[in-house]
Amino acid sequence: MVLNDKFRLATGTRWLHMALGNRVAIGSDDLYPAARFAFEYLKKKGFEVIPVGSLKTNKPEPWPYVGIEVGRMVAEGRADWGVLVCYTGTGVSIAANKVRGVRAALCNDAQTARGARLWNDANILVMSGRLVSEEVAKEIIEAWLSVTDIDPSEKQNIDYLKRYDLEKA
Repeated sequence: MVLNDKFRLATGTRWLHMALGNRVAIGSDDLYPAARFAFEYLKKKGFEVIPVGSLKTNKPEPWPYVGIEVGRMVAEGRADWGVLVCYTGTGVSIAANKVRGVRAALCNDAQTARGARLWNDANILVMSGRLVSEEVAKEIIEAWLSVTDIDPSEKQNIDYLKRYDLEKA
């Protein structure tokens, strides 16, 4: 398995999405407004968006399969990072975090999203389809994209989790 670590590439560049990488897998178990918005918004911002689950099939899909599929795409490098949405956000978070190399963070507000990138080097943004409106989804995504590198004071903690992930086989 190839663990994707493109989050530190191109830091300090003018185009913030380059710090995260351009390929983003977006999955949802149903067609929530937040999921549809994230898909269209990131496409408009110039990202290569890969639909997963309901965004691909236009019908409800099982949340564990959606979470694991996006997780695997990120961990294997087929996507640089991911976005997931389910009713609460909890189910797809749990599913994605079963995949080695994934750090999925449930973020229903902008500051949590910023902190998830800054302090946890999260590589999958998760939102609640029930709680997050399109306007709030935009704020969350912008906060997520605003972080171009981790807080250096957290590097040791993040590296510890990455090493632990590699050891548990």
